Amino acid sequence: MNAKFKKNFKTGLRLAGAVALTILFLFPIYWLFMISFKTADEIYAYPPVWWPESLQFSNYAVLFKDGDAATVGNSLIVAGTSTVFAMLLGTTCAYSIVRFKTGGNHLANWIISQRMIPPIAIVFPVFILYVWFGLVDTYFGLILLYTAFNLPYVIWMMRGYILDIPISLEHAALVDGYTRWQVLWKVIFPMCRAGLFATAIFTFVFAWNDFIFALVLTRTEVATYTVQVTHYFGGQSNFWGKISAMSVLGTLPIFFIVAFMQKYLVRGISLGAVKG
Repeated sequence: MNAKFKKNFKTGLRLAGAVALTILFLFPIYWLFMISFKTADEIYAYPPVWWPESLQFSNYAVLFKDGDAATVGNSLIVAGTSTVFAMLLGTTCAYSIVRFKTGGNHLANWIISQRMIPPIAIVFPVFILYVWFGLVDTYFGLILLYTAFNLPYVIWMMRGYILDIPISLEHAALVDGYTRWQVLWKVIFPMCRAGLFATAIFTFVFAWNDFIFALVLTRTEVATYTVQVTHYFGGQSNFWGKISAMSVLGTLPIFFIVAFMQKYLVRGISLGAVKG
């Protein structure tokens, strides 16, 4: 009885700790959502108003009226398109490195080392180059940069997933008359589908959350939501209603993507994606 009590007590402590940590991490998200639905008086009220008297959508209405919400669409276009290109190019590069030993045994290590370069170290040389080619504040310029910056990560991750696929399956497909492109499309892609989705999600999140590149390389036409949020911070006051509403709009796409792709994300992370 004593042993059973100790076991139940330890289980209860773990459960209580898990609940406490969950509340701790979820509270900022809850508070962000609540502020976006509050009036100005409720936002600055003391003691704090934990739940608004009535849900106000004026903060969101202002964003759509002024056109600020379009920056979320810009982020979707740039992050989504660059993710597609990075996945297509990165997967084919990873396949070449694994099956044909392209670049020798250390090319993959060199490629991933390029991802370790901090964006602030290259953003201003890139800006000067973009000014020269007229790519500042264009979709093409930002998509090109995000694709190039995320390629090392995609190549490294997909290399690990492809290494887990038995080469005998490819040999069998080649014997059946498949070309190398058909093998890649009909054998490799389906076999590492979970890894493809997991890598694509993280690649999308990297591009979605970028701030430095978007801040320097955009003006008004292609400004992303991460840059737009900074416009609501002023020297005299901060527009907390707009900040919260824009942050919510910027969080929803990531929330839905992860929610719908959760099973692929979990399976993809559990695979041997960092094999040497």
